[in-house]
Amino acid sequence: MAVERTFSIIKPDATRRNLTGAVNAKLEEAGLRIVAQKRIHMSKDQAEGFYAVHKERPFFGELVEFMISEPVVVQVLEGEDAVAKNREVMGATNPAEADAGTIRKEFALNIGENSVHGSDSLENAGIEIAFFFNDDEIVG
Repeated sequence: MAVERTFSIIKPDATRRNLTGAVNAKLEEAGLRIVAQKRIHMSKDQAEGFYAVHKERPFFGELVEFMISEPVVVQVLEGEDAVAKNREVMGATNPAEADAGTIRKEFALNIGENSVHGSDSLENAGIEIAFFFNDDEIVG
């Protein structure tokens, strides 16, 4: 197993309900370390840029509006097989299909307000981390 870094967002539905600490506790209990973190109010340009891969999808506008509606917490996680571990801890995108004990099963409101985002590959993790963080902000 390799030590990796991955990217995570605690989304507006979770920050609005003061779940940042509870989400981070689940990540840390799974063996992931938070090596960079900041609370931001994402701009429309940031949200559109970050989710540009979904630009042609019908939910794009709604996703952007949701992500700029409240503050989010962007963070870099580090650990053994961090990408896969984070995705396991997050649970399925649809909370109704997520395993018991996962972040989405416990905290998500619905498929759209599903509390967290996590990189889906090591390559995308690098791109997503660089979107929000400079190297000197990652202090693992």
